[in-house]
Amino acid sequence: MAFRSVALRTAALCRRAMATEAAGSTFPLTLSSPTNALYKGSPVKQVDIPSTTGHFGILPNHVPTVAILLPGVVAVTTETGEVEKYFVSSGTATIHADSTVQILAEEICSVGDIDGAAVRTALEASKSKLASASS
Repeated sequence: MAFRSVALRTAALCRRAMATEAAGSTFPLTLSSPTNALYKGSPVKQVDIPSTTGHFGILPNHVPTVAILLPGVVAVTTETGEVEKYFVSSGTATIHADSTVQILAEEICSVGDIDGAAVRTALEASKSKLASASS
């Protein structure tokens, strides 16, 4: 009998708690770096982030969470359904119980602003320096 009581209480504590204060199909997003604020409480439909626990999507009423960002692409689905993609170097994402989301990154840039040729050139230069380095 005591085991059943403990099991029921444990199950209740382990249940995922959904955010309860969100209304509608959007939630407020703050996406910023020390030098740039791209969203300031702007309503969005979804955000997909790269984190240390894997890539995951955030929708209204998401479970309150704190995540560490990995370098990668954050995809933001706006109120109109347009998907905007940003590269982040690192940072944190906080999903609050009221469904507000804060993503704070060390560096952010629009994926469209990245010059692929320049990135490949810099990568090859770095590989060359590494190969010629002595220990």
